[in-house]
Amino acid sequence: MGPSRLWELVEWRAAATPDAEMAVDERGRRLTFGEYRAAAERAAAGLAAAGARGPGTPGGGTPPIADVSWQLPTWIESLVLVAALARLGLVQNPILPIYREREVGFIAGQARPALLIVPPEWRGFDHPAMARRVAARHPGMKVLVVDGALPEGDPASLPPPLPGGGAAPVRWLFYTSGTTADPKGARHTDAAIMATATGMSERLAMGPGDRNALVFPFTHIGGIVWLFAGLLGGFAHILTEAFDPRGTAEVLRREGVTTAGAGTPFHQAYLAAQRERPGERLFPRLRVCPGGGAPKPPRLHLEVKEELGGAGVASGWGLTECPILSMGSVHDPDWALAGTEGRALPGVDLRVVTSDGRLAGPGEEGELRAMAPQLMAGYADAALDAAAFDAHGYFRTGDLGTIDEHGFVTVTGRLKDVIVRKGENISAPEVENLLFEHPGVRDVAVIGLPDPVLGERCCAVLVPETGRESPSLEELSAWLRERGLMVQKHPERLELVQELPRSPAGKVLKSDLRSRFGAA
Repeated sequence: MGPSRLWELVEWRAAATPDAEMAVDERGRRLTFGEYRAAAERAAAGLAAAGARGPGTPGGGTPPIADVSWQLPTWIESLVLVAALARLGLVQNPILPIYREREVGFIAGQARPALLIVPPEWRGFDHPAMARRVAARHPGMKVLVVDGALPEGDPASLPPPLPGGGAAPVRWLFYTSGTTADPKGARHTDAAIMATATGMSERLAMGPGDRNALVFPFTHIGGIVWLFAGLLGGFAHILTEAFDPRGTAEVLRREGVTTAGAGTPFHQAYLAAQRERPGERLFPRLRVCPGGGAPKPPRLHLEVKEELGGAGVASGWGLTECPILSMGSVHDPDWALAGTEGRALPGVDLRVVTSDGRLAGPGEEGELRAMAPQLMAGYADAALDAAAFDAHGYFRTGDLGTIDEHGFVTVTGRLKDVIVRKGENISAPEVENLLFEHPGVRDVAVIGLPDPVLGERCCAVLVPETGRESPSLEELSAWLRERGLMVQKHPERLELVQELPRSPAGKVLKSDLRSRFGAA
């Protein structure tokens, strides 16, 4: 039996390969697995003295759902913090750095942590002032500002690590983006994250020689999955605290990246950087570009494979509640990597349910539902659990898709991402994928806008390709007609923008676009 808890995994890896590099950041700071374990124990002692504890209750009242909430950029200290809190046996709640007082206040009110950890002013925002305003509404909640270093103490002051074995306790609270409503908190165990990391690593053939790009917000559940994967496989992470298309690519090149994630906008940035270096490989050691979090145009895989090298894009599909349910493999054929989200990970049971409640056949569209070892233990608000599962215990993902006769999953849209025009259902991703193929389109999102006659009108929000004339609505319609798309699905409105608003995981924030253009 291998390690079953995060701290056991930290100790196991430090004993196995203490001198192997675990992380390096854009400033060239480096950490080995042995140093990681030692730094985490020092930080655990310092954090305990600073108020990281559980299961206490700030100011009395209802027990907390999380012991420590923390909001830090993708720093080496953030990786150390995760292990330190695991050493203390606490329930931790990572919060995306872009969240502001509304979201952080809601989360803190629901999670009720004893300690809220934030960075100093970062990227022009005063996190400490926000955190203190939030904490003031919750008696007993402390704020800790981490400015370049975690508090440290004597590891000898720590109690023994909590024993493993038995039922896996909840150790994580991750919140969904909350773009259209209050964010939902998904409660996870180390075992759930471990299952995800193990399956992902197998699909990507990860090993000790790999160097992974950890260039998106580490507080996203995907960041924690990658931390587990690195400990399991003994490979290093290359960190940048904030993604910069040019600067990040140079850091990854300097550090010999082999797996360059983490989704469509990242891969598009790497392609742009590669095109500025004709005749030489930007990433000479690149094996694969892992993807996820946002849809990918089918052509992206082939462009990455041809221009950047390696196996191309191996993308995965999942949710905060169920991370990486399916994923492409480096051994999959090009057609599958280009157009699908791979096969279900080991232990994952997927089914497709049609709109009339039938189990769909191969290739038939319906809602994707899942039963899996990486499934959450429930929401922080338990009242949300009943609606999240069907009568057979399968989680309702809210994603529409198909599973073909080979087991490959294709996500065709969201139940809520269907435009209803005069009674006709239009799948936004179907139109987007065809528009992505137009040479004048660099990025595109298709949204529905209110229309007094049609119900909804199909609108394409487009980022033109650099150096090319922006295509007109008539040109795009002709393009779609040539590809056999029924005219009722053609966009009736075109908006040009410099970039699309995206979440930290790369997902287009269509609610922002509907708000922006819906009133026009």
